Amino acid sequence: MMEIIQPPDWPRPRGYSNGISAQGRMVFVAGQIGWNSECVFETDLFWEQSRQAFSNTVEVLSAAEAKPEHIVRMTWFITSRKEYLEQQKEIGKAYREIIGKHYPAMSVLVVSELIEEAAKVEIETTAVIPEVSR
Repeated sequence: MMEIIQPPDWPRPRGYSNGISAQGRMVFVAGQIGWNSECVFETDLFWEQSRQAFSNTVEVLSAAEAKPEHIVRMTWFITSRKEYLEQQKEIGKAYREIIGKHYPAMSVLVVSELIEEAAKVEIETTAVIPEVSR
């Protein structure tokens, strides 16, 4: 069970939720970056690395029998505010294709660099799988 928390007098956010309440089994996904399963970066484009990070996240969730709609929180670490803003349209399209039209609570932080030198984005995710009624 998941509920989006939206203060009544606040404008609806675009692309994220202000808060989420959930019950169930929690899944914590380590920061996923834009490399493939062989730890190889196939692109230097910010939005394409974001797309790969989304795919990596969904693959980890699947291994835990979780789905994208179970995501309750994402924290993004990005190395370029400029690239993020310039490529928002492509990032949004990739997000909707892989994650869907589910918008968890999110934060985006600009950092000077990530551990993997070629990485432009790293995304940590928390999901909650609903308890099954018996």
